Amino acid sequence: MIAGLGIDITELARVKVAIENHPGFIDRILTTAEQAQAANFHHQRKVEYIAGRWSLKESFSKAMGTGISKTVGFLDLEILDNELGQPIVTKSPYPGPAHVSVSHTKELVMTEVILERNTQDD
Repeated sequence: MIAGLGIDITELARVKVAIENHPGFIDRILTTAEQAQAANFHHQRKVEYIAGRWSLKESFSKAMGTGISKTVGFLDLEILDNELGQPIVTKSPYPGPAHVSVSHTKELVMTEVILERNTQDD
């Protein structure tokens, strides 16, 4: 059963400006493991990765019903790509399964998060 749904759209240019103008931006948004993955990308692909994680975390917090807050912060969530490039939630404050999806255009990133209720809780 679905416990929460969150969707976000983020402009890549906005994230690129934040990366360039705010030296602490990446440390505030990405966990150490996410930063390590981001380091494998260059130029536009790196911006897409960082923007994707920003957007996924926004979507996740919306699915939780809190938005980014003291309840759910950017570093409370970790979403890493598996060996096939699929984003997988590896750390979160949510106790059940979380399904995430990310898509990019030249200018935008769109993400969706579905939080699933554990069946034993029903």
